Order: sequence, then C-alpha cells, then structure tokens
Amino acid sequence: MRRPNSYICSALVALLSLNSVDAFYLPGAAPHSYEQGEPVNLFVNALTPMLSGKNEPKLKSLINYDYYNPQFHFCRPQNGPQSQPESLGSILFGDRIFNSPYDIKMLQDNGTCKTLCVEPDIPPEDAKFINDRIREDYALNWLVDGLPAAESKIDLKTGDLFFDMGFNLGNDDDQEHPYLYNHYEIVLRYHQPSPGNYRIVGVLVWPTSRGDSHEDTATPNCEGDVRPQILSESYNTTIRYTYRVTWNESDTPWATRWDNYLHIFDPRIHWFSLINSLVIVLFLCVMVSMILLRNVSRDISRYNAIDLSEDVQEDWGWKLVHGEVFRMPRYPMLLAVMTGNGAQLCAMVGVTLVFALLGFLSPSNRGSLATVMMVCWTLFGGIGGYYSSRIYASLGGVDRRKNAFVTATVLPTLVFIVIFLLNFFLLVAGSSGAVPFSTMLLIVVLWFGISAPLSAVGSYVGSRQGGVSHPVRVNQIPRQIPPAPKYLRPWATMLLAGILPFGAAFVELYFVMSSLFASRAYYAFGFLALTAGVVSLTTGTVTILFTYFNLCAEEYRWHWRAFLTGGGSAIWVLAYGLFYWASRLSLDSLSSVALYLGYLFLLVLMDFLVTGTIGFLASYWAVRRLYSAIRVD
Repeated sequence: MRRPNSYICSALVALLSLNSVDAFYLPGAAPHSYEQGEPVNLFVNALTPMLSGKNEPKLKSLINYDYYNPQFHFCRPQNGPQSQPESLGSILFGDRIFNSPYDIKMLQDNGTCKTLCVEPDIPPEDAKFINDRIREDYALNWLVDGLPAAESKIDLKTGDLFFDMGFNLGNDDDQEHPYLYNHYEIVLRYHQPSPGNYRIVGVLVWPTSRGDSHEDTATPNCEGDVRPQILSESYNTTIRYTYRVTWNESDTPWATRWDNYLHIFDPRIHWFSLINSLVIVLFLCVMVSMILLRNVSRDISRYNAIDLSEDVQEDWGWKLVHGEVFRMPRYPMLLAVMTGNGAQLCAMVGVTLVFALLGFLSPSNRGSLATVMMVCWTLFGGIGGYYSSRIYASLGGVDRRKNAFVTATVLPTLVFIVIFLLNFFLLVAGSSGAVPFSTMLLIVVLWFGISAPLSAVGSYVGSRQGGVSHPVRVNQIPRQIPPAPKYLRPWATMLLAGILPFGAAFVELYFVMSSLFASRAYYAFGFLALTAGVVSLTTGTVTILFTYFNLCAEEYRWHWRAFLTGGGSAIWVLAYGLFYWASRLSLDSLSSVALYLGYLFLLVLMDFLVTGTIGFLASYWAVRRLYSAIRVD
C-alpha cells in the first residue's frame, strides 16, 4: 500500500568501501560501468508531495500522481512510456517507474542546451490541476543508475553539502500566479575507477522556469533571465521543455555514493535518544531487580519456612492467589491468537533489522525493505501458529482447530480490509499509488496460500507438544477479588507502563514517521535496532513489575492485564501520531486524511500486538518462575 515516497534505505552502504570492494558486492548492489558515449537511461517515478514552508514545514497531501498523468503534459518517449519491472515492495510503496525521452550519453552533450518537446494548448482545467500541485509542493522523482535525482543543499548547522532527493514541480512564491519549472540543469557526477570505465556517483538537478523560450529552434538559448512560465487558467498555454546535461568528475567512489544522500542532519539527537533509552532500561532493571531480589526472595523464604504439617497456615501477599493465578482467563482463544500474531510480527521485525544491519537491503534496490518484510511475514506463519496453539493449550483451551483457523485468517483479513479501503480512496483521488489488482491478488496468495498453511503446520506442532505445565493447581471455586487501587486498573496501567517504552523510542519514532509520510530518507538502522532492543527489554520489565503489583493486590486475572500493559505504548504512539498530524501535516482533502488515519491505525495495531506479546510472554515466564519457587500443599 502506498506510503508517500518513503526512500527507506540501508545505512551500512559504507561496508562496500572496504579494500576488497572491487571483488565483493552485496546482493543487488553491483556497480554498472559505462564507456564513453554509452547511453545512460533516465527513468521517471511518481510525483510526490514534499515538506514545504519556511518556518514550520508541513506536508499538504498524501496523494501521489503518475508522471505521465495526461493532465501534467510532460514529454513522452517516442514509442510511448514503458513501465519498468519493480519489486513487490516498490509497488506497495507507490513507485511507478517509466522510461523517459531524455537523451543522455556518458561524457557527451556537456553544456549543450536541448529542446525536449513542446506541449501546445494546455487547457485551463489542466493548468489549474498543475498549479494546485505546485501549491501543494509536489516533487519530481527521477532515477539514473539507481540514484535519485536531487538538489544540492548545505546543512546550516555543520556546513556539509548533502543531496536532498527530489526537486520541485514549480514555485509558488507568487501565491496568485505559481509558475512551472520547464528547464532542467542536469549535473551528473561520475567516478573513473579504471581507464575507460566510468561510474555514476551523483545526480543533481536545478530546475528553472523560462516562459520566453517558445521560439522554434533546435538549440534554444538557456542563458539569461526571462520571465517565468505561468500557466493560465483562462486560456490555452504552450510549454517548451528544455534541458542541459553537464558531466562533473568526482572523487567519491561508487561504494560510498549514497553517503551524500543519507545525510545525518544532527547525529547528536540519535545518540541522545539511545542514551535516554539506556538510562530508562537501566533504571527499570535496577528497580525490578530490587523488588524481585529483595521482596520476592524474602517472601519465598518466609513461605517455605512455614511448616506444611500444621493445620493452620497464614498466607499473605501474592501467595494468597496461588490457587487462582493459572485459572483460565476470559476469551482465551482471542488472547492466544493475538499472542501468536504478535510473535510472528516480532520475528518479522527482528529478521528484517538483521538484513538491514548486514547491508543486504541496498538502497539501489527500491522497495527491498518492504519486500523482505512481506516475505518474512509470509514465511513466519508457522511461528504465529505455534505460539498461538501452545498458549491456547496452556490456558486450557480445547477447540484447537478453530484456534488454528482464526490465527491464520483474522489479522490478515483485517489488514487486507483496511488496505482495500485505503486503496479505494487512492482510486477516487486518481492517485498512481493505488495498488494494481494483480498485486492485491499476489498479496492474497502470499497470505492465504503460503502463510496460512504454514500457520496450520505450526499450530499442529504446537498442539502435539501441548500446553506449558504449571507449578501449582487451580482451585475449584474462584477466590473473591478485593477492590484494586486505581493505579492498578487496566487503563491506568496501560498509560503508566506504556509511557516508558514510548519514551525510549519517541525520538526514533519521529524519523520513522517522517520517512513514512514526509518523503524523508531513513538510514539509521543501527540506532533503530538498538532502540527496538531497548523497547523490548523495557516492555518486558515494566510488565513484570505491574504483574507483581497486581498479584500482591490479590488480583489474579493477570493474563489480559499483562498483554494490555505491555501494549500500552500503542496509546502513546497513537497520541504522537495525532500530534504529528497537527504539527507537521496540513491535509485538506478527505482522501489524504483517510490515508493518514488508516496508515496510523495499522502502525498502532502492529505496535500493540508486538509489545503486548512481549509483555504477556515475559509475565508468563515470571509468574511460572515465581510460583515454582514456593512449596504449596
């Protein structure tokens, strides 16, 4: 499903700069060496909105458009646009790549201005469409040798030069008459690793608007100041598209060519986030250790010191509920299904991060991250079925066939319904980001043709192993539960416990949200992996802590409370998503609002399942260890 032009890239491309780089390349990252005069293809991608505004940049739309949308009137190739093969992830992320009529040859046409085409009679309704896209700060996205065309900018804080991917369709400084960029200064940077071999290491474009260049000449004059190209919304307009190609030699080797694109604006903020997360985890670990080592050890010593042969025994604290703690909770199948799906998501996230850290997700392979996530989700269906089946059996469930069916179908069906509705909004808005029917069919085949059977196999294996043994028996008559303190109520524990994992990840969450919705490149997979580990450890420890507090308060219904406590960070993610909408987005259309809320819902749902599963499994392990350490008659 379309997420507006997020160039999520691997940060470890620098591994390719090792001494053996001429003999070793990661999959999909082998360089292409050109000879002088060899054609260089320039591909065009969908137009996407970008952050705009001087003081507080905001995104005005989430709809992307096909480059060859008839209303744009861009120059077309002589034989018509031809779609380029794309990966599943590239299609889901909204890439629509076509060839272009630009004639570029290695180290040729240096400084020669050319006419690309003349588009006569642009009707007023199409002029209004283009002007509206200019006001919404849409960007053109070109690709040359796998590199995105970019604008060269300078980081005001560090003074470093970096490449900002994409370039504006036009300029709307004049609010009454925005003007279209119809001339492109294309600067291609190349590196020569050996005589006669050339590699492209940078693609820069400086667009300008030239409204007085309509003279019919093969070599137009691209120099001098002219009035801008304004599209009239009252009468037909003629547009002449021109371009000039310049070749600049660069010292940047091919292996590190992405370094200029993956610029770190302020690396201190990532370190601040990581240090902040580590401090939180250290604090939690110390606090949980003090509670478990001091209080629990003391309680266990007192409980085990009691003579079980005596007729009268006095229990207190969490030992009072030893006969209730493993009683079947309400809706055990739903809890088991959510845990199974959460375990499947955890495995998908973990393996994807490992691939990203090892550098296998090359930025030249567009959509590779989403492709790996989809493949991992499909292949890890057995993990979801296994965990769901074993948890269900451990909770006392007996309808194992129904549990296996629900585990394999409910979450994929829910996600597919949301994606289908979002796709409907994209179709209504005329966006090229709408997922084709063939791709939707492929997703259905992946989910219900591969993942579901694997989930069934995992459920069968889990059923054969049976449930986890419990150290104490369950009483026949349920014990009465005293009123719990307000801070131990489910909604309170979700808010209190959820803020700690969220606090450990909110800085990285900002960069992830910017990548998903604001066309910003995300590259810090090392920080993301460390943050994910910190969040997992924080979620587990804080859930164990609140589960212990509940048991001490004689509240033995800990199963659902542990899952909800662990998933409490999803509430804060939702709140942050709404804050991000208010502070960074300025969405005017219903389709853009529906898309943002739909994507945010999926993000919150996945976070709730992952963190809830971590919290529940951690609490289950802690409760079993706790009650296996005492003697019970």
